[in-house]
Amino acid sequence: MQPQPATGSRSLKSILFGRARSLGDNDLFHKVSLIAVFAWVGLGADGLSSSCYGPEEMFKALGHNTHLSLFVALASVITIVAICASYSQIISLFPSGGGGYLVASKLLSPAAGVVSGCALLVDYVLTVTISVASGSDALFSLFPDSALVWKLPFALAGVIGLTMINLRGVKESVMIWVPIFFIFVGTHAIAILYALVTHASGLGGVATATSHEVHLVTGQVGWFGLLALLLKAYSMGAGTYTGIEAVSNGLPILREPRVQTGRRTMVYMGSSLAITVVGLLVAYLLYASAPVEGKTLNAVLFAQMTAHWPAALATTFVLVTLISEAALLIIAAQTGFLDGPRVLANMALDRWFPTRFANLSDRFVTQNGVLLMGVAAFVMMGVTRGSVDTLVVLYSINVFITFSLSQLGMVRHWWQERNADPAWVRKLAINGFGLALTFSILVSLTIEKFFEGGWVTLLVTGVFVFAAFSIKRHYRGVSGQLGRLDAIVEAAEVRVTAHPAGPLEPDPKARTAVILVNGYNGLGLHTVLHVPRMFGDTFRNFVFIEVGAVDAGNFKGADEIEALRVHTHEETDKYVAWARSRGYGATALTAVGADVMGEVMKLAEEAAERFPNRVFFAGQLLFARETRLTRWLHNHTALALQRRFFLANLPFVVLPIRVG
Repeated sequence: MQPQPATGSRSLKSILFGRARSLGDNDLFHKVSLIAVFAWVGLGADGLSSSCYGPEEMFKALGHNTHLSLFVALASVITIVAICASYSQIISLFPSGGGGYLVASKLLSPAAGVVSGCALLVDYVLTVTISVASGSDALFSLFPDSALVWKLPFALAGVIGLTMINLRGVKESVMIWVPIFFIFVGTHAIAILYALVTHASGLGGVATATSHEVHLVTGQVGWFGLLALLLKAYSMGAGTYTGIEAVSNGLPILREPRVQTGRRTMVYMGSSLAITVVGLLVAYLLYASAPVEGKTLNAVLFAQMTAHWPAALATTFVLVTLISEAALLIIAAQTGFLDGPRVLANMALDRWFPTRFANLSDRFVTQNGVLLMGVAAFVMMGVTRGSVDTLVVLYSINVFITFSLSQLGMVRHWWQERNADPAWVRKLAINGFGLALTFSILVSLTIEKFFEGGWVTLLVTGVFVFAAFSIKRHYRGVSGQLGRLDAIVEAAEVRVTAHPAGPLEPDPKARTAVILVNGYNGLGLHTVLHVPRMFGDTFRNFVFIEVGAVDAGNFKGADEIEALRVHTHEETDKYVAWARSRGYGATALTAVGADVMGEVMKLAEEAAERFPNRVFFAGQLLFARETRLTRWLHNHTALALQRRFFLANLPFVVLPIRVG
């Protein structure tokens, strides 16, 4: 029997990451999916948290002409509505998720998809980093200056903590933040309503002052100067729109029916973001708020607002509101942890990145992707010393690359469907307007931030794109080499057809070769053929073991898992038919699961009990030219299993299959 891990270590793992989930649980997909409200928390925190700094950046960019912020607020609402509407159409067209990567890949080209996906990955790493860094800044602004020495260690610890939380599961990583999220929503709703109700008489004065500033600015710099000033303020708040794409990327984690849940989540995200941004900008004007050194503009506004409240109530409200802002900024990192690994997994399934990034843990989490996001954010935090000013320069450009490619793909799609879809004009207009907006923001952001450090973001994205194409080229070469191995499959099928499978059940007392296979392919058949070549007629039984791997590509519902189970049975049945056609006794043992090696060991123990006189075999690809990098791109499952079999006192032979 396989030795079990120590109770203490197993308990520690359960405490840190939770108990393993079972595919046999009928409520599994209910437990790991999110309803719209919780998806709003997990995926919408990034966008909503930008209200802590986006409106302020817009307001400050206008200098003394702050009343022009009404036009910026209007433009922001139009942008939010346009992006939400266009992404709602993407959700409907791609109900299985995939977001910007899948849209660009399917509707433009695989190359465009790689650019979009890599841009998103870099953006999500920066989302995690800047969210934790800005949240740390906000929290430590409440403490004396002597405490600032602990700010960077706190931010680094925050990245580690969020990484560990996300390894527990999607739902677990979201539910912990629900109270804080709704405290933020509640306090800011109260603040905005209070400002509008108590200063309603000042709205007319705001409109008059805005008209006066328009005439003043146009008289000084002309209409083009006014437009340039508004465009600068608008682009400075571009971070406000990041995170809107998160729902289309995260559809697989939403509760069925996913399209309706996704579109409802978009409504929650868009409306809450638009109301908060506009409400804060109007409140700044009503209270004539002005920047104060060492304080955020929101902190200044809340202090002005509560100046005449009872002291205890005012202090409590301001403190709770500011702490909820700081906490929400940290929670915004969730978007990076939820969607970054998802994009990485989709690209891994298409062989742009190592396939291991599509693997799931026993909690059905893309743990390799979560770890990569955490490590990358940790390194970025250390390199920038948690400087929000530095990170802001690097941030925002990439997401608008994805926005623009997604909208361009949708415009092309609706044009191609103009003869089939009666509503194509309306749909094309929505995505066309979204394309114009997002591309104009991309151009202005690139010009504005390129020489300030934005070139670093584009360079890193370019390196990712180059790496993706290099990895794809390697996998394509390996596929070509394996194709030569697969030529044996056709010959084997002819042999089975010529000699129908007989009812040869294996004799439990006979010498038995237990073959580990992964699909009915050349590697598996070469492994089977090696056994009689090496051992003659020693083995009269063949038992085939196969585990269908549950990964990010098929973990989408009970029907997908059942289809994988059926496919796995069908593949091993072909091996059984092949072996029986040659006069051997044969049977198969199959399972499906995320922990492939764990499931293999369970089936191996079952085979060992049924067939005491057995030897286990597995084929291992051996490439003629191999480097450390190319070895990392492959799982080498047979070699990894060898030690586990030896520890379980089971004879295990690895048969090298040379290719290339």
